[in-house]
Amino acid sequence: MSKKWIVGVDLGGTTTKIAFITMDGDIIHKWEIPTDNSDEGQYITSNIAKSIEEKLLGLNHPKDMLAGVGMGAPGPVDYDTGVILNTVNLGWKDNFPLKDSLEKATSLPAAVENDANCAALGEMWKGAGSGAKNLVCVTLGTGVGGGVISNGNIVQGVNGAAGEIGHITAIPFGGAPCNCGKTGCLETVASATGIVRLALEEIQKDGAKGPLADVYVKNGKITAKDVFDTARTDDKLALSILQEVCIHLGLALANIANLLNPEKIVLGGGVSKAGEILLEPVMENFRRFAFTPVRNSTKLAIANLGNDAGVLGAAWLIRNKLENEKDTLNI
Repeated sequence: MSKKWIVGVDLGGTTTKIAFITMDGDIIHKWEIPTDNSDEGQYITSNIAKSIEEKLLGLNHPKDMLAGVGMGAPGPVDYDTGVILNTVNLGWKDNFPLKDSLEKATSLPAAVENDANCAALGEMWKGAGSGAKNLVCVTLGTGVGGGVISNGNIVQGVNGAAGEIGHITAIPFGGAPCNCGKTGCLETVASATGIVRLALEEIQKDGAKGPLADVYVKNGKITAKDVFDTARTDDKLALSILQEVCIHLGLALANIANLLNPEKIVLGGGVSKAGEILLEPVMENFRRFAFTPVRNSTKLAIANLGNDAGVLGAAWLIRNKLENEKDTLNI
């Protein structure tokens, strides 16, 4: 395998994670920079390029040490063209030519994908999904993202919007509004913000009491972590919220597995850090709703790459592209 490095970039609305990674998937150096989305995001790719060059200089390595750059970005991406179809927090107009912009700024071959897809690729390559060529990765964070991998390849759909698991309808009537414009999406009940919303609805009812309600009274707010922490103390209110979340999540994952029959479903994102107190009831509901052959063949696991999943998946993306083009690229 080549001794050159590849660059993995995990672009977020607030911060951008960047890493130098070997062709074998070992992280050499990683860092973060603020994401400057001012002036319609015109500085994003140039800031990334500048930061890469500064790091190379600091590590005393030449630019030709790098073979290419892969990026995961929030929003649906047309992989073939590298166009990001729409974004929420980056300032770009719809149908922004992200790959072309990244290649121009860095003077490197580039590959671009949705960030949740990149997290899925990272877990497949080096994480909890290692060895599985058919898997689903669900990221439970501020929102709910997803990536579907079939036979080692990301399922992209006709315009790059496949795998938007967070926008599966969990509550068909009377559900909470979602940022996507629909109501009742899985994201409204299984994300960190969804869990907090459910908890606040219960806490603000007359007579609500217990450790979770006490946290709210003391701090004037609660977090998803508060819900999990108080559930571990057998707080009835927290446990009832957790039960509702896990019913919706287990049902959605069972329906996904019934359709795709993946080898593994990997749960990542900040909410997944709750660990077994989340995984066990999700698995219970998954088994309840899954088709028997699927139930017996699909394994659920907590992601283990943490914040490195996105940069590793982005690196795999450009590595795979370069490998496919190695007959014409001298790497």
